[in-house]
Amino acid sequence: MSFGPGSGSIVPFPGRAPSQVGFEREELSRILDLYGRMVAAGEWRDYAMDFTRDFASFAAFRRAAERPQARIEKRPSLRARQGMWTLFGEHGQILKRGHELAGVLAPVERRLVKAVGD
Repeated sequence: MSFGPGSGSIVPFPGRAPSQVGFEREELSRILDLYGRMVAAGEWRDYAMDFTRDFASFAAFRRAAERPQARIEKRPSLRARQGMWTLFGEHGQILKRGHELAGVLAPVERRLVKAVGD
């Protein structure tokens, strides 16, 4: 059994369902990389994460006291339907859904390129 970086995964006790949904290391790394670039561009300043039995959520804020400017949600129960990843806008509207995190983050990536280019 190896214990190096990237080798571990959380496995629930046999016969038990996981108590909450979380992000895998690669998923969180990709989200935090985007967050760091958005902070450097002056677009975001704070973030929050929420983990429940049904979904995991990452919300990015322009200011701490406001609504999140973007929210990325992972719902494994929707994996077989429209995809487990959803990107929500500032007013709660669904901007993108999909099976792959990279595709769902694409609108934010495009906005970052536009913001850095201005």
